[in-house]
Amino acid sequence: MPHQFHAYDQGFVDAIRAGGPDANGLPAERDVSDGAGNPCRSCLRGIPQGEAMLILAARPFETLQPYAETGPIFLCEKPCAPWRGPGIPPILTTSPEYLLKGYSPDHRIVYGTGTIVGVDRLEDYASMVLKDARVAYVDVRSARNNCFLTRMTATT
Repeated sequence: MPHQFHAYDQGFVDAIRAGGPDANGLPAERDVSDGAGNPCRSCLRGIPQGEAMLILAARPFETLQPYAETGPIFLCEKPCAPWRGPGIPPILTTSPEYLLKGYSPDHRIVYGTGTIVGVDRLEDYASMVLKDARVAYVDVRSARNNCFLTRMTATT
């Protein structure tokens, strides 16, 4: 089953870059990428060493509810093209494993779908989870730090 990987909501990204508040109501922190471990959630690529970046709290859910996890993310400070490419985005090639969790259409974790998988099993596991009628999408998170990386849906 082919998958679509989704960049973070562009409206939110634009608002943050313009100085708007993050999920905690604070402006993003500004820093410089060290070139390792700074994946942009818009272009879904690593932020190159020496490039300006933003660090902020994000919640990839539309509304507050018990399953709406909030955590840190990075963004390129300069505008970047949101990921729209085929295949696995570059940010999912930098770790040996990732945490995947299926969510229902009302944004609740579908229990039993969360597991850590090797990068070589990422798409196969997501395909299996997305075949479950209860699952609308799969969130991919860091297996080490639990940070949100991207959202996966089945392509039609």
